[in-house]
Amino acid sequence: MKNHFLPFLLALAIITACGGKSTGPDPYHQDAPAAQPHPEGAEVKLTPEQIKAIGLVTGTMEKRGLTTSLRANGRLVLPPDKNAEVSVLFGGLVRNVPVRDGQHVDKGQVLAELESLEFLQLQQDYLESSANGTALAADLKRQQDLHEDRINATKTLERAQADLSMAQAKRSAAAAKLRLFGVDPATLTAGNLRSGFAVRAPIAGHVQRITITTGQYAEPNKPLFSIVDNSGLHIDLNVFEQDVARVKVGQQVVFGHAGEPVGRHTATVFAVNKAFESDQQAVLVHARLDDNGEDLLAGMYVDALITTDSTSAWSLPDEPVVSNGDEHYIFVERTPNAFVQTAVRTGATELGYTEVKPLTAVPPDARIVVKGAYYLLSELTKGSGEHD
Repeated sequence: MKNHFLPFLLALAIITACGGKSTGPDPYHQDAPAAQPHPEGAEVKLTPEQIKAIGLVTGTMEKRGLTTSLRANGRLVLPPDKNAEVSVLFGGLVRNVPVRDGQHVDKGQVLAELESLEFLQLQQDYLESSANGTALAADLKRQQDLHEDRINATKTLERAQADLSMAQAKRSAAAAKLRLFGVDPATLTAGNLRSGFAVRAPIAGHVQRITITTGQYAEPNKPLFSIVDNSGLHIDLNVFEQDVARVKVGQQVVFGHAGEPVGRHTATVFAVNKAFESDQQAVLVHARLDDNGEDLLAGMYVDALITTDSTSAWSLPDEPVVSNGDEHYIFVERTPNAFVQTAVRTGATELGYTEVKPLTAVPPDARIVVKGAYYLLSELTKGSGEHD
């Protein structure tokens, strides 16, 4: 029996081996459909305990006016009419200094009192020229009368006119000098001559420096006081050649000095120089302060942003926008405790806010992770390389 059954099995094996391929589906080796990528990014699911532990907070995008800015450095300066060096025309002995360093003074306020023989001589010269002019005016009148009667020569009349003109010129010059010392020539008489005169403040401001003391001889044309008026402060900013075309009069500036955030103070561009500075390929841009805080002083160095363009755009605080290499993302809440990574392009950035342009549709009222986005990115990129 075994001998008769063995040929049958062999034939059956040969037929099976030589048969054609089966056209029916093979349930064990049939290819599965290719996985379709989801139009959104990866999703992170957290438990309520995890959300509480990381302090995750959601918010919404908001429409903000954002600006494109140009960063520049510079310093606070004073214009010439807000900075005064006080000196005297005549030397004299200092009799009194009633002001102190740092004190605020008004325009015309007495800074010091000096005594000078030259000042006394100036008053005498004025009174003498005034008296001489009166006498010469009377003599000219007599010469005119005699000339009308043909008694004197024309030359004599002309000499009298010349003498009176010179006396009047001397009188006017002496009067002008007296006014420089605050003396009204009309009130000056032989009985009220004085040897002392007052040094007065030419501008209102704060006394920055005093170089004289009581009893000292104050030399002429040497600074005795320095006065600054910080209400005239403005910024001189260095803008380099490639950026000069972006700066225009009227643009807004935000700035801060050392130890302050850049947005602490504001200013407005009022002038742009038309030539480069001698020591660098940069142009000075002048901006007038919108506020003159007591903490701002001439000579301070500042860091500033000049607003060169503005736009209204959907924006988020800087923290929710996270980066992985050159790509930027936000996390959108799809369902409670589930957050979808969404790629975005970033635009203008200003004072802690960044313009975001999602690459997939995000409703304006969508809940965005505003605190904890870095934690979510870390969960997605574990073991896949560095992330910012």
